[in-house]
Amino acid sequence: MTRMSRIREFNLPDLGEGLTEGEILSWLVKVGDSIELNQPIVEVETAKAAVEIPAKWAGTVTKIFHEAGTTVEVGSPIIAIDTDPGAGPVAESVESPTAPVPSAASLAAVEVAPAEGAVEPGLIGGPAPGGRTAILVGYGPRNTAAKRRPRTGGTEPVAAPSAPAAVAAPVAPAPAPVAVAPVAHRAGPVLAKPPVRKLARDLGVDLGTLAGSGPLGSVTREDVQQAAARPAAAPEPVAAAPVALVTDGTREQRIPIKGVRKLTAENMVASAFTAPHVTEFLTLDVTRTMKTVEKIKARPEFRDVRVSPLLLVAKAVLVALRRHPMVNSTWSGATNEIVVKEYVNLGIAAATERGLIVPNVKDAGRLTLRELADALNGLVQTAKSGKTPPADMQGGTFSITNVGVFGVDTGTPILPPGESAILAFGAIRPMPWVHKGKIKVRQVTTLGLSFDHRIIDGELGSKFLRDVGAFLSDPEGALLSWT
Repeated sequence: MTRMSRIREFNLPDLGEGLTEGEILSWLVKVGDSIELNQPIVEVETAKAAVEIPAKWAGTVTKIFHEAGTTVEVGSPIIAIDTDPGAGPVAESVESPTAPVPSAASLAAVEVAPAEGAVEPGLIGGPAPGGRTAILVGYGPRNTAAKRRPRTGGTEPVAAPSAPAAVAAPVAPAPAPVAVAPVAHRAGPVLAKPPVRKLARDLGVDLGTLAGSGPLGSVTREDVQQAAARPAAAPEPVAAAPVALVTDGTREQRIPIKGVRKLTAENMVASAFTAPHVTEFLTLDVTRTMKTVEKIKARPEFRDVRVSPLLLVAKAVLVALRRHPMVNSTWSGATNEIVVKEYVNLGIAAATERGLIVPNVKDAGRLTLRELADALNGLVQTAKSGKTPPADMQGGTFSITNVGVFGVDTGTPILPPGESAILAFGAIRPMPWVHKGKIKVRQVTTLGLSFDHRIIDGELGSKFLRDVGAFLSDPEGALLSWT
């Protein structure tokens, strides 16, 4: 509640089990807007999904506490709503909440500077409104009376201040000049006749660098000519400066790890280092599956729904789980039990802009083929739009990841937490295949099954993968004989 009971603060609710915070993606309302009960007001991303939160009350938005992009803890206020805007303006408090009235005890603890030697009003140490002493923030009241600094040239002594004072730093003496070694040069005057000096100037020879061969060491015309004829010393080669590799972060992009991506990473690390993973692969001919998909599309009851090979893969998994129920189970370390599920919440891994999520179709084993197709399409479309509710990503028992849509043959998927197996469905490609004793071009794919070896041993995992492959090799025959 705020000052008046008509102004209500709406706190960020707990949007899913175990969630402690959420990031505000966008506000759907602004201050001054009139809103209705259950009207969506804000879009929030949690570690499990992005959801729209409806208003708990009708009224007028009076305040928005956090801007878009802010991460807010569950239970913190995010918006204030005037639930009775027709009652007139909200009365403001007389006292300003930011200017509390000082108590009598605090006022009594402040000494007032005496009149003698008092500092002028408004200066540090001088009187302030209310009879207090103006002080520097952080230093507290003065314990001694303040004294005026004497005027320049005066003889009045100055009392040492009790508050810390700035001490002038000593001026460092100027550094002595540094002597620079001159180029080797002849000391004293150079002995040379005027014509020799002119010749040296014309040839660019420094007489001071020559050792004269004439009388008394004088420089002769021959000395100058020999110096000019000598080749100039070649400068030492200077290595080219290497191109500096910029590694100061200006060529880096930093992506915050939060929301769905953060939870996915935590779950995958926990699963990878908790459950001992084993992966098996099966390459098979799915030409009949592709023909069956075309037959299903042509049926009147499927004309308004998208049908893909994933539908038959999901059906194959559901049929195989009925034959091998131990695969649809979870390991409970808390109770030292293997919990076998009699229902299948079938998870489908979906890549979204916010990261990988695995929503699941609840009790998928009880759905008809048409109902399963509707559920899969709805699940994928909702995930791509970023509107998957947290409830759809909880309670999964078995998952499928369709890496084939990216042109990948197969992979070694990591188990979602709490599940004992996950199937990777690879790309379907036309390949040479031995069919009825002859090499023909057939539609071929590879399945990859990862499973928790604490629950599923090699025999059980192999039988389950074999049955999934047998269904996809002849789906119509499997539907007639297995179901």
